[in-house]
Amino acid sequence: MDAFNKTLATEVILLGFSDNFLVNVILFFFFLIVYFVTVVGNCLMILLTLISPQLHIPMYFFLCNLSFIDLCYSSTSMPKLLVDLFSTRRIISVSGCCIQVYISVFLGDTECLLLALMAYDRYMAICQPLNYHMLMRWVVCYRLVAFVWIMSFLISVVPSLLMPIDFCNPNKINHFMCEIIAVVKLSCDNIYMNQLVIFSMSFFTLLLPFSFIIITYVFIISSVLKIQSVERSKAFSTCTSHIIVVVMFYCSAMTMYFGPSSQYSTDQEKYISVFYVLIIPMLNPLIYSLKNKEVKKTFLSHVGFCSLSKGRVP
Repeated sequence: MDAFNKTLATEVILLGFSDNFLVNVILFFFFLIVYFVTVVGNCLMILLTLISPQLHIPMYFFLCNLSFIDLCYSSTSMPKLLVDLFSTRRIISVSGCCIQVYISVFLGDTECLLLALMAYDRYMAICQPLNYHMLMRWVVCYRLVAFVWIMSFLISVVPSLLMPIDFCNPNKINHFMCEIIAVVKLSCDNIYMNQLVIFSMSFFTLLLPFSFIIITYVFIISSVLKIQSVERSKAFSTCTSHIIVVVMFYCSAMTMYFGPSSQYSTDQEKYISVFYVLIIPMLNPLIYSLKNKEVKKTFLSHVGFCSLSKGRVP
């Protein structure tokens, strides 16, 4: 189509989930609870990590970063989703849509790389215990986390900025947010290069880190099986939470970006997005708090201290 004959869109219409008022009311309260638990859970995890000296170790430093990412990741779409559930016309400006795409892709890719870094930390703690404190000293941890954030920005945001999209009419997407796979289909031009960039981004932020995590846990499991049963149980317990989070996040994300549905804008694609954009950020702090004895012990000690402090007030 000739550039002068294109009708460029200035806003994007999000079809959301349903036009039925009762269904939207139910969804509103469901997502409100999800968001409340997400905010409280991740903020509590960050707060406990910051104020508790016993949690000032690399594993919880990385977990604190994960909670921050999940909090921001959910917040990129959840507030607008809650508003849109009671809106008759769910619209977002083109610039707002692009910003949502950039932030969500950046945070999602950062979480992928951070989960790989957390697997590396567990590998060093279990397979190299004598050298762990030297190899994972704080200056190294800071540099590794900085590398994760910078690399994610270079892989996800920079290519997106270098390949801007002109939004054409019709400007409707079957989604509750500006998901990059759905948004790219609104382009006025051939989207082959955009899809190639998305696939390349997904390869570097999904397949490579996931493969690295699998290889890492092969070494971890082989090392754990060689140690005594008591220590073996402790070692496995520190990895269980991370494995659960990795399986949930990577499987849902890879289904979205590498499954056959990635070629179409369908309800299936939308519901997969609900899981890894909204539900997983809520589950992550719950999984780490329920499966981690140190986190539970720290939380209960602070709750007990607060209770005692209140009891002493005359």
